[in-house]
Amino acid sequence: MAGGSAIRGSRVGAGPLGETERGDAAPRFSVSYWCANGHETRPSFSLEAEIEAPETWDCPRCGFPAGQDASSPPSQQRNEPYKTHLAYVKERRTDEDGIAILDEALAALRARRGG
Repeated sequence: MAGGSAIRGSRVGAGPLGETERGDAAPRFSVSYWCANGHETRPSFSLEAEIEAPETWDCPRCGFPAGQDASSPPSQQRNEPYKTHLAYVKERRTDEDGIAILDEALAALRARRGG
């Protein structure tokens, strides 16, 4: 005989009568959004929160931005390519600045080593 449990087969959060014990759901409104690929998304928002629906929403299927106008959805945002630290340094400094900084650092290193 297995060890008995009074709540065997029950799930966390379930009351004695299940879902009907939780009461009424909050009043909501839905807004349709369309992405450039034609996907429709209908998130719902609470009426009690007194907020307006956002102009754009990310499509959960493709990740493109979606707008409320099906005939002209927003265009895909352009992603900047990954840049290395060296690429950012090269944007801020010219080759002459880099050579001057390198010469200064080498001089300081030689002075510490006594050479």
